[in-house]
This record gives sequence, C-alpha cells and structure tokens, in this order.
Amino acid sequence: MNLAESLLGALKRAGVGQVFGIPGDFALPLFTVMERSAILPLHTLSHEPAVGFAADAAARITSRPGAMAVTWGAGALNAVNAVASAYAEQVPLVVISGAPGTHEGRGGLGLHHQVKTLDSQFLIYREITCDQARLDDPRLAPEAISRVLGNCIQRSRPVYFELPRDLVDAECAAAPDPVMPTASPEAIAECVAEVRARLAAARAPVVMVCVEVRRFGLEARVEQLVRQLGLPVVTSFMGRGLLAGPDSPLLGTYLGVAGDPAITDLVERSDCLLLLGVIPSDTNFGISETRLDPRAMLLARDGAVRIGHHRYADVPLAALVDGLLDGTTTRHTPLPLVPEPQAPQVFVADEAGITPADVAAAIQELFRRHGPMPMAADMGDCLFTALDIGHAELVAPGYYASMGYGVPAGLGVQAATGRRPLVLVGDGAFQMTGWELGNCRRYGWDPIVVVFNNQSWEMMRVFEPDSRYSELDDWNFAACAEPLGGEGVRVHTRAGLWQALEQAVASPGKFWLIDAMIPRGAISPTLGRYVAGLKRKRNR
Repeated sequence: MNLAESLLGALKRAGVGQVFGIPGDFALPLFTVMERSAILPLHTLSHEPAVGFAADAAARITSRPGAMAVTWGAGALNAVNAVASAYAEQVPLVVISGAPGTHEGRGGLGLHHQVKTLDSQFLIYREITCDQARLDDPRLAPEAISRVLGNCIQRSRPVYFELPRDLVDAECAAAPDPVMPTASPEAIAECVAEVRARLAAARAPVVMVCVEVRRFGLEARVEQLVRQLGLPVVTSFMGRGLLAGPDSPLLGTYLGVAGDPAITDLVERSDCLLLLGVIPSDTNFGISETRLDPRAMLLARDGAVRIGHHRYADVPLAALVDGLLDGTTTRHTPLPLVPEPQAPQVFVADEAGITPADVAAAIQELFRRHGPMPMAADMGDCLFTALDIGHAELVAPGYYASMGYGVPAGLGVQAATGRRPLVLVGDGAFQMTGWELGNCRRYGWDPIVVVFNNQSWEMMRVFEPDSRYSELDDWNFAACAEPLGGEGVRVHTRAGLWQALEQAVASPGKFWLIDAMIPRGAISPTLGRYVAGLKRKRNR
C-alpha cells in the first residue's frame, strides 16, 4: 500500500463517497493513484470553487464527510472561499492538496504557484480548517491521517492534507480508524438532568433545530425526542430542509419578522428555548421581532451545552439527544399546532408573467404530483423562494452566503445520493458557476435547473433600489444548454414555466435548464419581509 492509498482508504472508511477535484502538476501523481486504484469515484469539474461547493453539498446531504482534491497554489488558493464557507457552516470537508516534492524549492528559485514561502498555503488553510497535516513522512502519516479525520468527524468542520508529490507512491501502512473521544458519563447525566428540569418547569418550551442536527445524522432521533416530549419544533433559517419527511412534526421555520407571525410569537415568548445545533448568527436571529432572552436559551452546539450561566464543556449534541431520549416518559401538554407559513397561492398556469412566488407555487405543485426532489439553492432571492416551497430537503449557504453555490451543489447532491436534484439559482450566480453543467454528460447527471433571470443582482437592488451597478446583461442561458449537453428553454409566462417543469420531469437522462424571465423588481414575499424587517431593525 502506498501513502495515497492509505489516505484514500481512510477516507472511504470515514464515510466519504467520492472525491471532487481538478488536477494540476503538483497533484498529478495523486490523481493517477485515485484513478488507478478506484478506491473512491473521482469526479473532475471545471473550476476549484465549484469543486469545493460540490464536495460541501455531498457532505451536507449525506451527513458524512465530503472530499476534494486540488493542486498546490493556484488550485488550492482558488478553493479558499468554498472551504471558508464550509468552515463557517460547520461542514465536514476534507481538502487534499498536492504539494511540491520534499526536495523542491531548495535551490534558491521560487517554485511556480508559490506565493510568499513554501509554507504560505499551509498557513492560510490553518485559518479555515480545524486540523491540518503535511504528509511528508510515510512512517508518521497513518497516525496523522487518523487524527485529522477524527477531528473532521467529531467537530464537523473542514480539515486539510498536504501531500508532496514525490511521496504519493511511498510505502505506507494503513491508517488506523479515528478514536473518538468519550465524554464523561457524569457530565452528560448532570447536563441531561438540568435540561429535563428546565423543560419540565417551563410554561412554553420550544425546540429549534439547525445544521448540527443534520451534520451528525440526528434527524430521526430528534424527531423521536420531540414526539416523546410533546414539544413544538421549528427550524432556524440555516436549518431549513431538516425534518422534511411527510409525517414530520415540524411546524415551520423561524424567520423573525419575515416569517409566520405565529411561529415568531411561539419562539420569542418561549421561556425555555432548546437550541439543538443552532449557530447563533445574524442570519438566524438578526431579524427577531423582540430581543430573545438569553436566560431562556439552552444552547447545545460545538460539543458543549450552555444553560444560562452554566456550561457543560464536553457534552456532544448526540450524547445530549440520546440522554434526553433515554428513559424520558413525561410528556408536556402539546401547544396548539402553529400553522405552516402560508403557502404560495395555488399555481395557475396562465399567460401572466412570472414572479418568484409563481416559481415557488409551480415547484410545490410539481412535488405534489411527482414526489419531492432534493433542492440546492444559491444565495439571493432563489434561496428565499425555496423557503416558500414547504418541507423539502435543501442545501444552501444560508449563513456564509457565497454566490455560485447552487449549480455545483446540485451536482454534488446527485453524485452523493444518485437522486435527481432541483437547483434554484439567480442569473448572477449562474454566470459564476453555472457552466459546470457541461460536466453532467460525462457522469450521467440530470439536474433540473431553474434560473431566476431578471438581468440583475436583484437582492442587492432591494437594498439600493436606485443603483445601476446591479444591472446585468441578458446572456440567454437557455441557448447555451444544448452545446453543454442539456436541454434549455426560456419561459416568460406561468404556462410556459409549468410546461417546462413537466417536460423536464418527464425527460430524465440530461440536465434541463429553465431560463425563467422575471421582471426586475419582482421579489419573493419572504425576501420582501426580510429586507423590510432588517431595515426597521437597523433604523431603531
């Protein structure tokens, strides 16, 4: 076994299903081993940011680590934004960079792709990953691989490997499986007891779930817990897409002033808000109607639980959920069910022009007739439109909010699950990474992509209505689909949109690009409420 095979085998045992990558000279030996060994499928894309977004989405949708491979310097540094997004949103992403050989760079000449020093890239990645290893000693590499992958899984954040190109084929032992640390049973029991006591004493307890519930594969157990305790459960903005099953007890998504007033009232008047895996960010809580009382919050995330001024430092989220499930028989009297945020109006396929609300209504009707599809959404009004589609699996960069995520994320979802995804993307974001659709033909991917084409960075225009820098040209995306190996159609009316969606569903085997022409200024109701609420908060 060589060093690259030891690393790839460890990735596979850790749950990685495939590697997304782009080769380059420092990574060519690594890519040769990946191709020859076939330990993991290798999917090459066209631009490093897309590689990162695809691996990120694969990790999100499967609750297992995703993996990407790039070359040193120009490749790895081009992927920094995607890896930073994964770090901010707690995605377990494994970054593997080829690197100069162990004796290169010592002759006084700078190496091509070098920035400042040979260590610059390693130092940059130290800032956006939770653990790193330079695999420059085959004797020590197995333990380093085990440690780094263990931290990726335990902390649900990106990690980084640097593999010198002259050591790829060096003989190496298999990496041992990571040893996961065990929390103190006494600490867990004490924490669980305090949480139970707070819930039992509460007048209006509520559970809110967010990204860590998905990252650690806890959705089924959390659903069992809220049913067992008789507690109302909502998702945060970032947690949208969790508990998406047809029989889920989920009431909806908390969006503060932009959401359903009943859900906002339920959360904000709670005297015991149990936050499971919730990232306390402006995205999740920046537009609260009233200031949430931190004394009423029980925050369980990042391996710790905070209850008022009490902090349990080593209680993983899974241990807390399992502890609450174990032996819990007391049920609260469930509060009256809060209605789901009002669904878009019934879709009417007529000759009227298209608005984002129409897109949401059409997709909701499509799912009703043909069954749900996993969704990937880019940043912008396409994401807020996705929030109006009801319970559906969704991957989106809701907190870090990087444009360009949607299309490569859809490819990552299909590669990881084998399921056909539906992608919502704005025309500005499509200009960045939409061309990755040209890789679908090689791998048999057939996503349905709806482009919100208003010839504008419309979400920016919402904040600055008189700006001209938000205007974009018309690139006629539909006409580009056929040369890329797909089917494209431009639609201007609700009837045209519905016909295109039905044709796309009925014609698998190639990607469909639906270029939905939306007038400038037409935004989703949720985005309108979100921006209005944000402006009110800022003006206070």
